[in-house]
Amino acid sequence: MTNAAVNDELPTLPKHIAIVMDGNGRWANKKGLSRMEGHKAGVDAALEIVKYCGELKIPYLTLYAFSSENWRRPTEEVLGLMSLLYGYLTKESDSLVKNGVSLHTIGASNRLPELVQNALSEVCEKTKAGTRLHLTLALSYGARDEITRAVQKIASDVQNGLIAIDKINETLVSDYLDTRKMPDPDLWIRTSGEMRLSNFLLWQLSYAELYVTPAYWPDFTRSEFDKALSDFYARERRFGLTSEQIVNPS
Repeated sequence: MTNAAVNDELPTLPKHIAIVMDGNGRWANKKGLSRMEGHKAGVDAALEIVKYCGELKIPYLTLYAFSSENWRRPTEEVLGLMSLLYGYLTKESDSLVKNGVSLHTIGASNRLPELVQNALSEVCEKTKAGTRLHLTLALSYGARDEITRAVQKIASDVQNGLIAIDKINETLVSDYLDTRKMPDPDLWIRTSGEMRLSNFLLWQLSYAELYVTPAYWPDFTRSEFDKALSDFYARERRFGLTSEQIVNPS
């Protein structure tokens, strides 16, 4: 499906798409390449999807770039991933500004190397005026860690008299999460065929539509993205209501 076809057939696109970019290593192994070559190909795929989302005017895109569990990978691979991230930040910042992309991060970014932390801060500041696409990188991110940190902040504010216990509700909890400045995802995509959430946006995915493709992330092209959008629009989103209530709201 072409870009034009998507816009013609699917006039109301998802406001927020979250993607688990999985399969770089298996893609590389299949081609007889190193895992780092797979990760480099994954960066190229990510850049293309970011560009495409901007063209489609999808306002929010969140990419699961490095999980809290990924720290347990071999040291050489972790260092290589940090180097790739730093290279992306330094090489692509001008392009992000030019294309109206504002960069954000979620997760325990204080665990990242200082050089990467500084580059992230600089690019986030440099791109903050961008309104075409809000791009969020989940880095050193784990949903359980995010929720735990939110609970700790809420408990601290209760203890300090800033909020009353009876004021704690879903909206307040959401306001303490890393994602408080963005809407919950409408569509969650995972590549490589793995059928699990992998500790990604557990709170925020309550009513997201889930889409899993067997394509490895480096092979997730614009046409594969279009397939995910077409699948999304073939579904009926009821949010706990019946089909009759959706068609004939009272």
